[in-house]
This record gives sequence, structure tokens and C-alpha cells, in this order.
Amino acid sequence: MSRPSAGSTAFSILAAISACHLLNDMIQSLLPAVYPILKDEFGLSFAQLGLLTFVYQLTASLLQPLVGLFTDRKPMPYSLVFGMGSTLLGLLILAWAPSFPALLAGGMLLGFGSSVFHPEASRIARQASGGAHGLAQSLFQVGGNLGSALGPLLAAFIILPHGQGSLSWFAFAALAGMVVMVRLGSWQRRNAKPRKTGGPAAARHADLPAGQVARAVAILIALIVSKYVYLASITSYYIFYLIDRFGLSTGDAQLCLFAFLAAVAAGTVIGGPVGDRIGRKTVIWVSILGILPFTLALPYVGLTTTVVLSAVIGLALASAFPAIVVYAQELLPGRVGMVSGLFFGLAFGVAGIGAAGLGVVADWKGIGFVYTACSFLPLLGLLTIFLPNVERR
Repeated sequence: MSRPSAGSTAFSILAAISACHLLNDMIQSLLPAVYPILKDEFGLSFAQLGLLTFVYQLTASLLQPLVGLFTDRKPMPYSLVFGMGSTLLGLLILAWAPSFPALLAGGMLLGFGSSVFHPEASRIARQASGGAHGLAQSLFQVGGNLGSALGPLLAAFIILPHGQGSLSWFAFAALAGMVVMVRLGSWQRRNAKPRKTGGPAAARHADLPAGQVARAVAILIALIVSKYVYLASITSYYIFYLIDRFGLSTGDAQLCLFAFLAAVAAGTVIGGPVGDRIGRKTVIWVSILGILPFTLALPYVGLTTTVVLSAVIGLALASAFPAIVVYAQELLPGRVGMVSGLFFGLAFGVAGIGAAGLGVVADWKGIGFVYTACSFLPLLGLLTIFLPNVERR
């Protein structure tokens, strides 16, 4: 856990892995961004859109911890290229899907691509960090958030005018990512450190008993549930909420979603370095529980205030994830790949289950009810008080 000498952070590698994260998540984000197109083209219900999200994100979530655990034991520097190849294939299927089952197949391949990408990419970010783990995790994740933010813009200005088939144009982005990933794989192989084959002492925080570590991980999981169910309500249904409540066009609603996702990207940049300075537990506490007044107000305000509040919520919520991941890595320092896979997988899985459940609720009670019900989720942030202090000052 000791920090190497100053200046050892490999910023060129962090920039490259962040760029790959941008390309990966940009392609992934095209799926929910084109939901209005798919809804009209295939006559889908909100429940079917929720099922599509569920299939995509469950595929990613179930496999990520397993991929991370496997690569902890057997490094696979070039697995990133394989993952992006799966994403490329899924994108092409979605572009030319003739039916809802084909959409589900394309979504599954996108999810599989993410399940391979995130654990090993997060390991590269930590390997290149030079000890500034929060900063490295933020730089890595901001690429993904920026990519996710680009999805609605690309949908509004490219896919909406040209139709579903124009999804295939983004295959060139996937190919570009694969080229960079080959270079990253070579760097990782050259710079890999011998891994400890370890017993229990290497697998968890040296100063905490196993039971306390397990309770802390359970609390982090509960916080992930709070964060990602709420985020799923925005990423999957915010466009429909704005159209239904304020009468916006699809293009204007996608621009509002972009504003939210851009705020998420900014929050990701802030969360890691601030956590390095003031402590990750403090960041987690403020970023989840602190948004409660804003989520409670959101269902009752006008359009301009809705856009502003959603941006504040996105910025604050996003700052929690780098802090949660690095905090968990400090709890289990010998399991970097497994921890990264577990929490990235949880992010996908919880969002997928949340989107599916919220889609059913939206069909049953209306889209406005979804945001009223979700407004209480940040109360789970109170659990942060039970997290142990693991950082060394």
C-alpha cells in the first residue's frame, strides 16, 4: 500500500486506457440512447425496453467478477482486444436486427464485451497509477463517463436522422480501440509485477478481521444498489420522462440527457482526487446521502430546474464510484481484478435489474411515479457511517 516515488504515474498509459474506456462506453451507451427509435420501430413497451437493458447489463454483471478473479490468477494482457471484438459484433447485430430477439442477442454481446473489458482495464489503470490510486481510477472512469455522455448526442445528430442501420458506422470506433488495446496489452505484459499467490493475509486488509471486511463489502454493495438503481431511472427513462411531462422532442430530450451524463463525467473526475485528499469514506458519505434533498425535489419542479437538479445529482453520485472502488481495493488489496470486476459488474447488474423493474413500474403507474419512488434511494447513504477507516494517513 506504500506509494512509489513522485512522478512514477504513467499518464500516457492512463490516457490510453481512458480513451479505450471512452470508445467502449460510447458504443455501449448507444443502446439506451436509441431506445426511442427502437420503441417506435419495433413497437416495444417500457417493460420490453427494461428487459433489453436487463439482458445487456446482467450479461456484463455476472461475468465481470469471474473474469476479474480468473485474470488475478492468470494474467491475460490481450483480453481487452477480445472484449472489444465482442462489442463490435453486438453493435453490428443491433444495427441490422430484424426482431426483438435479435436486439436481445446484440445486447448480450455488448454486455459480454464490457464484462471482459472493465476488470483488466481497471487493473492497468492501477498498475500505471504510481500509487495515486484515486486519481488513476478517476482518469480511467472519466473516459467511460465521457463515452456514455456522447451516446445521446450521437443518437440525436447521427442515428436519429439516418436510422437504426447507422449504428454500424461506429464499428470504426471499435476497430480503433482494438488497435490501442494491442499496444496496452504489450505494455502491461512488459511491466507486470510478480503476483503474490497468497493466503488470507494477502487477500484482505491486514488490520481488519475477516468479518469486518465482509460487513464493509456488504455496505458498499448496498450503496452501489442505491446509486445505480437511481442512475438507471435516468439513463433508461429520463428521455421519456421529459417528453411525457414537458412535451420535449426526442432530440431536445437527448440533449438534456447529455447534460446529465456530462455532469456524471465531471463528478467522476472529482471523486478520485478528492478521495485521495480528504478520504474516500467522506466522499462516499457526501456524494450519496448528500443528494437526498435534490432527488426529493426533482419530481415537483419545472423543466429548467429539472435539468439543473439532475446535473447536480449526476455530478454528486458519480463522485462516489471511484471512491467506492479504491476503498474496496484497499479492503482486499490482493484481489484487484476480482474487486474491479465485482463492483463494475454490480454497477451493470443493479442497473439492469433496476431498469427492468422500473420499466414494469412505468407501464403500471406512469413514468412520473418512477422518479417519486426513486427519490428516497439516497437514504441508503446512512450506511456509510458503519464503514471502517482503512486509509493510512
